[in-house]
Amino acid sequence: MPIFQKAVFHTTVAKLPDLPTDSQREVAFAGRSNAGKSSAINTLANHTRLAFVSKTPGRTQHLNYFTLDAGKYFVDLPGYGFAKAPEEIRSQWEGLLAPYLRYREPLVGLVLIMDSRHPLTNLDLQMLAWFAQTGKPIHILLSKADKLTRQEQTLALRDVQTDLDKISDNCTLQLFSSLKKTGVAEAEAVLGGWLAMEARPGATPPVGLRTEKVARPKNRKAIGWSARTAGGLARK
Repeated sequence: MPIFQKAVFHTTVAKLPDLPTDSQREVAFAGRSNAGKSSAINTLANHTRLAFVSKTPGRTQHLNYFTLDAGKYFVDLPGYGFAKAPEEIRSQWEGLLAPYLRYREPLVGLVLIMDSRHPLTNLDLQMLAWFAQTGKPIHILLSKADKLTRQEQTLALRDVQTDLDKISDNCTLQLFSSLKKTGVAEAEAVLGGWLAMEARPGATPPVGLRTEKVARPKNRKAIGWSARTAGGLARK
């Protein structure tokens, strides 16, 4: 039984003062538009329409909270990488998204969804480098893995891992497919640990989809990313 299947929509937050005050632990989901972020949330919750899957990039304009258990939440962040958002919305993200990621105390980790066929765009790298400075863990889902051959999956894991070595020593990485439901047990194990929610007995990761710990020299520093740059994610 999926450990997040009781997830239900809680609230939409447009301003920092409106963030839930009862939150104990929350996990944020970020990713480039059309990378499969909403589909990943739906799959982990074993729900078809918990997070709305839109054909229009950038439809998620605020922080959408989903209750998992008392005081525990998934948070769906605005997708980034599109250029048609109105100026007032971009300004709102600049004042909401960056401060949330940087200073939100109940936030225990970031899930970054990247299309396994097109990983590590410039915007992905900016998000990784900036969030790494918080010291909180990052778990990367290489989505749509079903569209790659086994050899291509192996190469994608290796190539992304190489770049992660240069950014953070607190990242984990896996393949994921919402269509085939592959990688779900592995993701549950990671996020369940962050949220202090136990995985059900017998949930083991599929063979070949291992979570890989990143190691890097301790004297390397992540590239900074200001709140102004965070707003720039929406402009590009």
